[in-house]
Amino acid sequence: MPKPCLTADELTTALETLGGWTAEEGGEAIKRTFKFGSFVDAFAFMTAAALTAEKMDHHPEWFNVYNRVEVRLTTHDSGGVTALDIDLAKAMDKAAG
Repeated sequence: MPKPCLTADELTTALETLGGWTAEEGGEAIKRTFKFGSFVDAFAFMTAAALTAEKMDHHPEWFNVYNRVEVRLTTHDSGGVTALDIDLAKAMDKAAG
């Protein structure tokens, strides 16, 4: 069963607790660009985030070039941002240090 999407107010409140995350226009996803000192640091972050995402059974859309990782989180079967996205964003912030 799909998770309920956050309301606009819930999304705004959640984003206030996250560092550097923004909502896409329309509120269908949240996104953030992480920058690291090297490719190895970026890859280590992606590895840690991947292990967490797998445990959550909730996987990010992301793109990596050298020391930069662009992340987009949405819950596809719900059609927008859910609590799962916020939880994964918090875990990614923690993994980034």
